[in-house]
Amino acid sequence: MALIDCKFYSEALALSTSMTVILPQETKSQIGMQNVSSGGRHKTLFLLHGLSDDHTIWTRRTSIERYVAPLGIAVVMPEVHRSFYADMKYGLAYETFVAEELPGIVRSFFHLSEKREDNFIAGLSMGGYGAFKLALNYPQNYAAAASLSGVLDIAARAADAESWVRPDLINVFGTELAPGGTRNDVLAMLTKRKAENASLPRLYACCGENDGLYQQNVALRDLAKSLGVPLTWQSDPGYEHTWDYWDMRIQSVLQWMLPDQTPGK
Repeated sequence: MALIDCKFYSEALALSTSMTVILPQETKSQIGMQNVSSGGRHKTLFLLHGLSDDHTIWTRRTSIERYVAPLGIAVVMPEVHRSFYADMKYGLAYETFVAEELPGIVRSFFHLSEKREDNFIAGLSMGGYGAFKLALNYPQNYAAAASLSGVLDIAARAADAESWVRPDLINVFGTELAPGGTRNDVLAMLTKRKAENASLPRLYACCGENDGLYQQNVALRDLAKSLGVPLTWQSDPGYEHTWDYWDMRIQSVLQWMLPDQTPGK
Protein backbone atom coordinates (compact mmCIF):
# COMPACT_ATOMS: atom_id res chain seq x y z
CA MET A 1 0.00 0.00 0.00
CA ALA A 2 1.04 3.59 -0.56
CA LEU A 3 0.21 6.03 2.25
CA ILE A 4 0.08 9.69 1.20
CA ASP A 5 -0.56 12.85 3.21
CA CYS A 6 -1.72 15.71 0.98
CA LYS A 7 -2.21 19.41 1.51
CA PHE A 8 -4.24 21.12 -1.19
CA TYR A 9 -6.43 24.14 -1.84
CA SER A 10 -10.21 23.78 -1.59
CA GLU A 11 -12.39 26.14 -3.56
CA ALA A 12 -15.42 25.20 -1.44
CA LEU A 13 -13.59 26.12 1.78
CA ALA A 14 -11.47 28.91 0.27
CA LEU A 15 -8.40 27.66 2.14
CA SER A 16 -5.74 24.97 2.18
CA THR A 17 -6.72 21.71 3.86
CA SER A 18 -5.37 18.20 4.32
CA MET A 19 -6.22 14.57 3.70
CA THR A 20 -4.57 11.20 4.13
CA VAL A 21 -4.92 8.71 1.27
CA ILE A 22 -4.16 4.99 1.15
CA LEU A 23 -3.62 3.73 -2.40
CA PRO A 24 -3.50 0.12 -3.58
CA GLN A 25 0.01 -1.01 -4.44
CA GLU A 26 0.92 -4.49 -5.61
CA THR A 27 3.99 -5.53 -3.64
CA LYS A 28 5.32 -8.88 -2.46
CA SER A 29 7.84 -7.94 0.24
CA GLN A 30 5.71 -6.27 2.93
CA ILE A 31 5.73 -8.68 5.86
CA GLY A 32 2.28 -9.79 6.96
CA MET A 33 0.45 -7.96 4.17
CA GLN A 34 -1.16 -9.31 1.02
CA ASN A 35 -1.23 -6.34 -1.35
CA VAL A 36 -3.61 -6.21 -4.29
CA SER A 37 -3.90 -3.60 -7.04
CA SER A 38 -5.74 -3.41 -10.35
CA GLY A 39 -4.73 -1.86 -13.61
CA GLY A 40 -7.91 0.22 -13.78
CA ARG A 41 -9.46 2.89 -11.61
CA HIS A 42 -9.71 1.93 -7.97
CA LYS A 43 -12.77 1.57 -5.79
CA THR A 44 -12.75 4.21 -3.06
CA LEU A 45 -13.77 4.38 0.59
CA PHE A 46 -14.24 7.88 2.02
CA LEU A 47 -13.43 7.30 5.70
CA LEU A 48 -14.48 10.03 8.13
CA HIS A 49 -13.02 11.02 11.50
CA GLY A 50 -14.74 11.92 14.76
CA LEU A 51 -15.16 15.23 16.59
CA SER A 52 -11.86 15.34 18.47
CA ASP A 53 -9.76 13.80 15.68
CA ASP A 54 -8.25 14.64 12.29
CA HIS A 55 -7.42 13.08 8.92
CA THR A 56 -4.57 10.99 10.38
CA ILE A 57 -6.51 9.30 13.17
CA TRP A 58 -7.64 6.13 11.37
CA THR A 59 -4.04 5.29 10.42
CA ARG A 60 -2.78 6.07 13.94
CA ARG A 61 -5.40 4.22 16.00
CA THR A 62 -6.33 1.27 13.75
CA SER A 63 -4.67 -1.08 11.25
CA ILE A 64 -6.78 0.25 8.37
CA GLU A 65 -3.82 0.18 5.96
CA ARG A 66 -3.30 -3.52 6.62
CA TYR A 67 -7.03 -4.30 6.45
CA VAL A 68 -7.53 -2.75 3.01
CA ALA A 69 -4.29 -4.08 1.47
CA PRO A 70 -5.85 -7.35 0.16
CA LEU A 71 -8.98 -5.55 -1.10
CA GLY A 72 -7.34 -3.29 -3.69
CA ILE A 73 -9.40 -0.30 -2.52
CA ALA A 74 -8.26 3.29 -2.01
CA VAL A 75 -9.13 5.05 1.26
CA VAL A 76 -9.58 8.84 1.38
CA MET A 77 -9.58 10.44 4.84
CA PRO A 78 -10.30 14.20 4.75
CA GLU A 79 -9.81 16.81 7.47
CA VAL A 80 -13.04 18.58 8.53
CA HIS A 81 -12.23 19.74 12.08
CA ARG A 82 -15.33 19.93 14.36
CA SER A 83 -17.79 20.71 11.57
CA PHE A 84 -20.18 17.74 11.77
CA TYR A 85 -19.69 17.46 8.00
CA ALA A 86 -22.07 20.39 7.57
CA ASP A 87 -22.16 23.68 5.71
CA MET A 88 -21.69 25.54 8.98
CA LYS A 89 -23.70 28.54 10.17
CA TYR A 90 -20.56 30.13 11.63
CA GLY A 91 -17.83 28.40 9.68
CA LEU A 92 -17.06 26.71 6.40
CA ALA A 93 -18.97 24.59 3.87
CA TYR A 94 -17.70 21.14 4.82
CA GLU A 95 -20.69 19.18 3.51
CA THR A 96 -20.24 20.73 0.08
CA PHE A 97 -16.50 20.11 0.29
CA VAL A 98 -16.69 16.40 1.17
CA ALA A 99 -19.66 15.46 -1.03
CA GLU A 100 -19.17 17.65 -4.09
CA GLU A 101 -15.56 18.86 -4.32
CA LEU A 102 -13.39 16.21 -2.69
CA PRO A 103 -14.28 13.34 -5.07
CA GLY A 104 -13.21 15.41 -8.08
CA ILE A 105 -9.98 16.47 -6.39
CA VAL A 106 -8.87 12.96 -5.47
CA ARG A 107 -9.82 11.61 -8.90
CA SER A 108 -7.68 14.31 -10.51
CA PHE A 109 -4.72 13.25 -8.33
CA PHE A 110 -5.16 9.46 -8.39
CA HIS A 111 -6.69 6.71 -10.54
CA LEU A 112 -10.02 6.42 -8.71
CA SER A 113 -13.33 5.28 -10.15
CA GLU A 114 -16.22 7.70 -10.68
CA LYS A 115 -18.82 4.92 -10.73
CA ARG A 116 -21.37 4.92 -7.94
CA GLU A 117 -20.94 1.18 -7.41
CA ASP A 118 -17.23 1.73 -6.72
CA ASN A 119 -17.62 4.44 -4.06
CA PHE A 120 -18.33 3.95 -0.35
CA ILE A 121 -18.45 6.12 2.77
CA ALA A 122 -18.01 5.29 6.45
CA GLY A 123 -17.03 6.97 9.69
CA LEU A 124 -17.03 6.84 13.47
CA SER A 125 -18.98 8.99 15.96
CA MET A 126 -19.28 12.43 14.29
CA GLY A 127 -17.98 10.70 11.17
CA GLY A 128 -20.67 8.02 11.41
CA TYR A 129 -23.23 10.81 11.42
CA GLY A 130 -21.43 12.40 8.47
CA ALA A 131 -21.37 9.15 6.51
CA PHE A 132 -25.11 8.59 6.87
CA LYS A 133 -25.99 12.24 6.30
CA LEU A 134 -23.94 12.45 3.11
CA ALA A 135 -25.25 9.09 1.90
CA LEU A 136 -28.84 10.29 2.36
CA ASN A 137 -28.26 13.79 0.96
CA TYR A 138 -26.22 12.47 -2.00
CA PRO A 139 -27.47 8.90 -2.51
CA GLN A 140 -26.27 8.95 -6.11
CA ASN A 141 -22.65 9.21 -4.93
CA TYR A 142 -22.28 6.02 -2.90
CA ALA A 143 -22.97 2.30 -3.18
CA ALA A 144 -22.92 1.82 0.59
CA ALA A 145 -22.55 3.75 3.83
CA ALA A 146 -21.52 2.62 7.31
CA SER A 147 -21.79 4.30 10.70
CA LEU A 148 -19.68 3.11 13.63
CA SER A 149 -21.05 4.47 16.94
CA GLY A 150 -22.56 7.40 15.07
CA VAL A 151 -24.23 10.54 16.42
CA LEU A 152 -27.38 9.54 14.57
CA ASP A 153 -30.02 11.65 16.36
CA ILE A 154 -28.55 15.12 15.98
CA ALA A 155 -31.76 16.84 17.14
CA ALA A 156 -31.58 14.99 20.46
CA ARG A 157 -27.91 15.87 20.78
CA ALA A 158 -28.62 19.56 20.12
CA ALA A 159 -31.47 19.57 22.65
CA ASP A 160 -29.13 18.43 25.43
CA ALA A 161 -28.40 21.76 27.15
CA GLU A 162 -25.68 20.16 29.29
CA SER A 163 -23.84 18.65 26.36
CA TRP A 164 -20.13 19.48 26.31
CA VAL A 165 -20.38 19.62 22.52
CA ARG A 166 -22.97 22.44 22.60
CA PRO A 167 -20.51 25.21 21.55
CA ASP A 168 -19.57 23.16 18.48
CA LEU A 169 -23.23 22.62 17.60
CA ILE A 170 -23.88 26.37 17.84
CA ASN A 171 -21.06 26.96 15.35
CA VAL A 172 -22.56 24.36 13.04
CA PHE A 173 -26.30 25.01 13.31
CA GLY A 174 -26.56 28.51 14.81
CA THR A 175 -27.74 29.75 18.18
CA GLU A 176 -31.27 28.38 17.65
CA LEU A 177 -29.85 24.83 17.49
CA ALA A 178 -32.66 23.50 15.33
CA PRO A 179 -31.26 20.79 13.03
CA GLY A 180 -34.37 18.60 13.44
CA GLY A 181 -36.29 18.00 10.22
CA THR A 182 -33.55 19.51 8.03
CA ARG A 183 -30.96 17.96 5.73
CA ASN A 184 -28.73 17.75 8.81
CA ASP A 185 -31.16 15.32 10.51
CA VAL A 186 -30.34 11.72 9.56
CA LEU A 187 -33.66 10.37 10.89
CA ALA A 188 -35.68 12.97 8.97
CA MET A 189 -33.71 12.42 5.76
CA LEU A 190 -34.16 8.66 5.96
CA THR A 191 -37.92 9.18 6.23
CA LYS A 192 -37.87 11.69 3.37
CA ARG A 193 -35.86 9.48 1.02
CA LYS A 194 -38.13 6.52 1.74
CA ALA A 195 -41.19 8.63 0.90
CA GLU A 196 -39.50 9.64 -2.36
CA ASN A 197 -38.78 5.99 -3.13
CA ALA A 198 -35.16 7.01 -3.67
CA SER A 199 -32.49 4.48 -4.58
CA LEU A 200 -30.52 4.45 -1.34
CA PRO A 201 -27.02 3.13 -0.70
CA ARG A 202 -26.80 -0.04 1.35
CA LEU A 203 -26.65 0.92 5.04
CA TYR A 204 -24.73 -0.57 7.99
CA ALA A 205 -24.76 0.66 11.59
CA CYS A 206 -23.02 -0.68 14.66
CA CYS A 207 -22.58 0.48 18.25
CA GLY A 208 -21.35 -0.85 21.56
CA GLU A 209 -24.14 -1.37 24.07
CA ASN A 210 -22.24 0.56 26.77
CA ASP A 211 -21.73 3.55 24.46
CA GLY A 212 -23.50 6.79 25.42
CA LEU A 213 -24.75 6.99 21.82
CA TYR A 214 -26.29 3.52 21.85
CA GLN A 215 -29.92 4.70 22.18
CA GLN A 216 -29.46 7.06 19.21
CA ASN A 217 -28.30 4.09 17.15
CA VAL A 218 -31.25 2.01 18.33
CA ALA A 219 -33.56 4.85 17.26
CA LEU A 220 -32.08 4.72 13.76
CA ARG A 221 -32.37 0.93 13.70
CA ASP A 222 -36.03 1.04 14.75
CA LEU A 223 -36.90 3.79 12.27
CA ALA A 224 -35.30 1.89 9.40
CA LYS A 225 -37.27 -1.21 10.38
CA SER A 226 -40.55 0.71 10.58
CA LEU A 227 -39.92 2.27 7.15
CA GLY A 228 -38.89 -1.00 5.56
CA VAL A 229 -35.43 0.35 4.75
CA PRO A 230 -32.81 -2.44 4.71
CA LEU A 231 -30.18 -1.89 7.39
CA THR A 232 -27.40 -4.21 8.49
CA TRP A 233 -27.28 -3.81 12.28
CA GLN A 234 -24.62 -4.87 14.76
CA SER A 235 -24.72 -4.25 18.51
CA ASP A 236 -21.98 -5.44 20.85
CA PRO A 237 -22.33 -5.97 24.62
CA GLY A 238 -19.59 -4.54 26.81
CA TYR A 239 -18.14 -2.08 24.31
CA GLU A 240 -17.99 1.68 24.85
CA HIS A 241 -16.96 4.63 22.64
CA THR A 242 -13.42 3.36 22.11
CA TRP A 243 -10.84 2.58 19.44
CA ASP A 244 -10.60 -1.12 20.23
CA TYR A 245 -14.24 -1.36 19.14
CA TRP A 246 -13.77 0.66 15.94
CA ASP A 247 -10.62 -1.24 14.99
CA MET A 248 -12.62 -4.45 15.28
CA ARG A 249 -15.75 -3.25 13.52
CA ILE A 250 -14.05 -1.48 10.59
CA GLN A 251 -12.99 -4.98 9.56
CA SER A 252 -16.65 -6.04 9.61
CA VAL A 253 -17.56 -2.97 7.56
CA LEU A 254 -14.98 -3.81 4.89
CA GLN A 255 -16.21 -7.40 4.68
CA TRP A 256 -19.79 -6.15 4.38
CA MET A 257 -18.94 -3.52 1.75
CA LEU A 258 -16.73 -5.76 -0.39
CA PRO A 259 -17.74 -9.38 0.29
CA ASP A 260 -16.42 -10.66 -3.03
CA GLN A 261 -12.97 -9.15 -2.44
CA THR A 262 -12.46 -10.20 1.17
CA PRO A 263 -9.81 -12.97 1.41
CA GLY A 264 -11.32 -16.30 2.31
CA LYS A 265 -14.85 -15.19 1.37
